[in-house]
Amino acid sequence: MASDFLASLCVRSQEQGIDSLLILERAPCLGGILRQCIHNGFGLHRFGEELTGVEYAQRDAGMVDVLNIPYKTDTFVLEIRPDRTVTAVSQKDGLETFSAKAVVLAMGCRERPRGALLIPGTRPAGVFTAGTAQKYLNLEGFLPGKRAVILGSGDIGLIIARQFTLEGIKVEEVVEILPYSSGLSRNIAQCLNDFGIPVRFSSTVVEIKGRSRVESVIVAKVDERRKAIPGTEREIACDTLLISAGLIPENELAKGAGVALSPATRGAAVDDAFHTSVPGIFSCGNALHVNDLVDNVSQEGAQAGKNAALFTLGMLHSPSRADCVQVLDGDGVNGVVPQFIRKKGQEEKINLMFRPRNVYKNHSACVYAGDACIFRKKAFFLAPGELCRVQIDRKLLAGAGDTITVRIEE
Repeated sequence: MASDFLASLCVRSQEQGIDSLLILERAPCLGGILRQCIHNGFGLHRFGEELTGVEYAQRDAGMVDVLNIPYKTDTFVLEIRPDRTVTAVSQKDGLETFSAKAVVLAMGCRERPRGALLIPGTRPAGVFTAGTAQKYLNLEGFLPGKRAVILGSGDIGLIIARQFTLEGIKVEEVVEILPYSSGLSRNIAQCLNDFGIPVRFSSTVVEIKGRSRVESVIVAKVDERRKAIPGTEREIACDTLLISAGLIPENELAKGAGVALSPATRGAAVDDAFHTSVPGIFSCGNALHVNDLVDNVSQEGAQAGKNAALFTLGMLHSPSRADCVQVLDGDGVNGVVPQFIRKKGQEEKINLMFRPRNVYKNHSACVYAGDACIFRKKAFFLAPGELCRVQIDRKLLAGAGDTITVRIEE
C-alpha cells in the first residue's frame, strides 16, 4: 500500500535486509494527499525546514526512485487475504495477484461526507468535502464557488478557508458543532483570525436550500447533546457549502483481511510494533488513526517498515493478545494507539498517542497500572484537535499486569 511516507517505510525495510519491495498506489503518481497541499508548514520536525506538501511528498517519492524501489501507480487493490495474498487491478496490467510475506497498510483516510451528517434539504450542486474542493483548486484549477459556508473546523477546512479568501471566494462563516475547534490552534489563528473569517461554535447547518445550485443554508445553535435549538435558526446566503467534519481511517481492506478494528479510532488495533491481529499485516499513519502532523505519520511509517522487515526475516513474531498488556482509554481519553504492548518487546521507549475528549488546561496525562500511577506528564493545554503523545519506559510495565489505563487528570 502507498501513502505519503514511502521513503521512511521503504528505507527502514531495506536497512533490515529486505530487497524485494513493491508499492501499490491507486493515484497516477506517488505522494498521496500531499500532492494537492500547496500550502507550507510541513517538514519542520523531520527535515528542520518548512516545506509545502508537494515538496515534502517529492522528497519521499524521489528517494523511492533513488533506491530503485519498484512501484505500480494507477493500481487499485481489491482485496487482501489473511494469508497476505493481495489482489489488485490496473488498466495497464489487468488483474494481478501478489503473495507477500508482510503487508503494510498505509491507505490514509477518507472524509466524512454529507450523507454521514444527515443534513436535510435538497440535493443541489455546490456541496463539497474540503479535500474535494482542495483538489479542484490546486490540481484542476477550478473555483468551486463565489460565496461559501464551511461546516466543521477540521484542519483541511481551515486551510481551505484561507485559500478561498486568497482566491477571491468570500467565506461567510465557519460553523462548528462543538464548543471548540476540531483543528490545530495554529490553523485557527493563521487561517481564520488573520483573515477576519468568523467562526461560530456550538452551531450546525440544519438545512440546505437551492434546486440546481446551493442558494443558502440554515444554521442553528445546538445544545449540549448537539441537538438544534428551536428559534435560533438563521439563513446565510451562499452558493457553496464546504464540509470539513472529520476524517475516518480507510479500513475496508483491513476488514476484508480479518484485521480487528478499534471502535474508538476506526482503524486497526495494533501492538507497539504496529502489528495488527493478523500475522504479517501492519498498519500505520492515517490508515491507523488520524494524525495532525505528517512528520509523525512518517515516523510511524519508518517504524512499521522496520518491523515488517523484521517479521519477514523471522526476527519479529506475532504474539497472541494474551502475551500483551492491553492499553485502555480512561477518563478524558479517546482512542489510545497502540492498543496493546508486547510484554517481551525490544524497544525501550513506548509512544502512546490519543486525543483528549475535551479541552483541558493545566492537566496531566497519566498512565495507571491498577490503582498505581506509573507515569504522569503535565500539559498546559490539551484539545481534541491536537493528538497527544506521551513516551513511557518499557520497564515501567514490569508487574503492571494485563492492562494499563491512560487518563487525563488535574
